[in-house]
Amino acid sequence: MVFDAHDRAFAFFRGACTRGIYDNMKTAVDAIFIGRDRRYNRRFAQMCGHYLVEPEACTPASGWEKGQVENQVGLVRERFFTPRLRFKTLEDLNGWLADKCVSWAKAHRHPEQDGRTIWEVFEEERGSFIPYAGRFDGFHCVPASVSKTCTVRFDNNKYSVLSSAVGRPVEIHAYADRIVIRQDGVVVGEHARCFGRNEVIYDPWHYVPVLARKPGGLRNGAPFKNWVLPSAMEKVRRKLKTVDDGDRQMVSILTCVLSDGLNAVEAACQEALDHGVSSAAVILNILARRRDPAPGTILSIPQALKLAHEPIADCARYDSLRRTNSHGTHRGSGTDGHAEALRDAISL
Repeated sequence: MVFDAHDRAFAFFRGACTRGIYDNMKTAVDAIFIGRDRRYNRRFAQMCGHYLVEPEACTPASGWEKGQVENQVGLVRERFFTPRLRFKTLEDLNGWLADKCVSWAKAHRHPEQDGRTIWEVFEEERGSFIPYAGRFDGFHCVPASVSKTCTVRFDNNKYSVLSSAVGRPVEIHAYADRIVIRQDGVVVGEHARCFGRNEVIYDPWHYVPVLARKPGGLRNGAPFKNWVLPSAMEKVRRKLKTVDDGDRQMVSILTCVLSDGLNAVEAACQEALDHGVSSAAVILNILARRRDPAPGTILSIPQALKLAHEPIADCARYDSLRRTNSHGTHRGSGTDGHAEALRDAISL
C-alpha cells in the first residue's frame, strides 16, 4: 500500500464516497442513471482498467451503504496518520507508509487464520497475484493555444513552451505535480505545477532561438531574470558583458546548447577559460573540434594481400606521346593529333 500522486487521487475518490458526494464528482462520473447505473468518465474508466478495479457506485442519499468504506478509512487514519504527519515530498511519504504497512502486517495476526500473521499469509499468496502493470499515466488533458509570448494558460497561470510551437494548438497534460505540454505528440514544455494565481513560469531555454533576432533580450528579458547558468558559462557571460558585441557572442554560445548539449558547451567554456580566453569564436571552435569524429584506426594488411612486386611509376612513358614520324613532324600535331595521342596512350 504505497500512495503516489495517482493513488492519492484514487484515495480521494474513495473518501468522496464516504461523504456522499460521489454523484457530483465529474472527474469520475459523466452521467447518473437509475439506481447504481453510471456512465464513468473515460479517464477514470481507463485507470480502473489499468489497475483491474471494478468501480461500484453507491445509491444516492443512502448513507447506510457507505458504512464499510467509512470504517476502513477511519481505521487507516487511526493506525497510520494519528497524530497528523508532515512530509516534504511525496516520495518521503511513500517510503514511510510502505515501511509502516509492512511492519504492521508482520506484527498482527491474520483475522481468519489463527497462528499466522498477515505478512505470512501475504507472502504465501504473493505468487498468485496478478503482475503489477506499472503506474497509470493519469493526467487531465485540455487543449490550449500558444500566445505570441510563447506561453499557454492553465488553471490561472501561464507556462512557457518552445518558440517553435507558436501559432499551433497544443495539449496540456496536467499531473498532480507537473505540467507537460505536447504538440503533435512531441513535448514542447514541461514545468513543475504551480498552484498560485496569475503567475508566469518560464524556462529560459525555450526563448534561446528568439535571442538570435533580439540578443539584447538576454539582459532585459523577463525569462532571463535570475537565470542561473553552470559556473563556466556564467563566468563567460560575465566576461562578455564588458565587450561591445558580448550579448550576441553569448547568444551564439547558448544556441550551441540546443545541438551539442549543456554538458558539452559547459566543458568547452571551461577549456576556453583555462586558456585565458572567453571569445565565442574560440568556444565554437572547441565545440567543432570535439564534434568531428576521431580518425579511424589503420587496418593491418594481411601478408597474403601484400604485393610481391610493387609497380614502379615511369613518367617517361608520357614522352612517347610526342614521338615524331619519318617527316620530322610530331604525330600529335594536326587535326587528329589529340586522337592519335590518346590511341598511343591507350596502347601503352
